Amino acid sequence: MSKQDNDKRKQSVDFSVKATWLAIAKMYNMLGAEHGITHSNGFVLLNIDKEHGTPATKIAPLMGMEARSLSRMLKIMEEEGMIYRQQDEKDRRKVLICLTEEGKIKREASRQVVKEFNKRVREAVSEEKMQVFFEVIDKINEVVESYKMPTLELDLDEESLAFK
Repeated sequence: MSKQDNDKRKQSVDFSVKATWLAIAKMYNMLGAEHGITHSNGFVLLNIDKEHGTPATKIAPLMGMEARSLSRMLKIMEEEGMIYRQQDEKDRRKVLICLTEEGKIKREASRQVVKEFNKRVREAVSEEKMQVFFEVIDKINEVVESYKMPTLELDLDEESLAFK
C-alpha cells in the first residue's frame, strides 16, 4: 500500500477506529496469553461483579455483543474454570455469572493490564488531547446511534467506494 493510499485511509473514521482497536486487541491478547486469557475473556471477567456475580443477561449489552456469542464464550470460560453459573436467590428465573478463585485472579490480571495501558496512553497524550479524544468518541457514538439505516439511500459506484 502506498503512503498516499494509507494517508487517504487514515481520513476514514471507521478505518482508523477499527485499525486502532485491532492493534489494542492484539496487544491485550499477547499480554493475556501470559495469564491464559484472551482480550475477550478479560473483558467478560471485568464486567462480572467479583463479589456478587452479574446476571448473564446484563453482560452482553455491557460488551456490545449478541447474547448467542456471549453464551458460547461463557460456556468455554466455565469449562476452563474461570466462572460458574448460579441461580439468583431473589429471582429464580435469573442466572448469575460468578467468578471462581481462578477467575478472580485472571480478572485482576486483566484489570492491571488495562490500567497499565491507560497509564501509558495518558503519559504519551496530554490531558487536553485526551479530553478532545473523548469528546470526539462521544460525538461519533451519537452519530452511530442516530443513524437511520433503513432510510439510507446508497448510490454505489466505483468512484464513491474509493477513498478520497
